[in-house]
Parts: sequence; C-alpha cells; structure tokens
Amino acid sequence: MTYEEFSDFCRSLPATSYVVQWGGSHVWKVGGKVFAIGGWGESDKPAFSFKTSELNFYFLDDQPGYRPAPYLASRGMKWIQQYDGHVAEDDELKYYLKESHRIVSLGLTKKKQKELGLNQD
Repeated sequence: MTYEEFSDFCRSLPATSYVVQWGGSHVWKVGGKVFAIGGWGESDKPAFSFKTSELNFYFLDDQPGYRPAPYLASRGMKWIQQYDGHVAEDDELKYYLKESHRIVSLGLTKKKQKELGLNQD
C-alpha cells in the first residue's frame, strides 16, 4: 500500500481528520485521537502504525513484516507497525486500520461518539 492509498482508505472511515506531523508523518485521527500513522519507517518502504487489541498485538508481533510500533509500543501502548508489506496484504492492513479506528473511537466519551455519529448501533 502506498501512502496515498493509505490516506484514501483512512479518509473513507467515519469522522476522521488528517494532519502532517512528527517529521512529515501522515497522521489520521478520530475525535481528535490518533488511530493510524503513515511514516516512521527505517527504509524507503512505506510503514504504517496502528492501535491493536492486546490479542492482535501479540499475534502480529510474531509475524514477518510487523513489529511493535516505534515510540508508541515502548511506552506500553498496543501499537503495531507494518514496515514490510506486500500488495497481497493490503486487505489485511485495511482490516487492522479499521479495527484501530473502532478501538480508538470506543475510547471517546459517549457524548463525543454521539456527536460524531459513531458506535450508535
């Protein structure tokens, strides 16, 4: 996935906003809280960081092309970075980005969720 494809996908999720920060990273937020970061890779290949459940964190930590997200995971947060993805894994990455959006949106206050039209099922 390219950074442009990453941004297009994140933009398609509800109530998102975008900012470039932290050394030119593509940062996506829901309700003002970060759910995905494009950047911070150690090579020329795109790298994507996202919040995960505890179970997915430990699962992905052992998978090739994934690692605990720099800076975030070292502070005890359950964030993973895909740093060596292939086109065949784009659907998998989209799943984890969508899950990150959901996890972060559930952490917003009920009032903020209602205001943004999130999690109203």
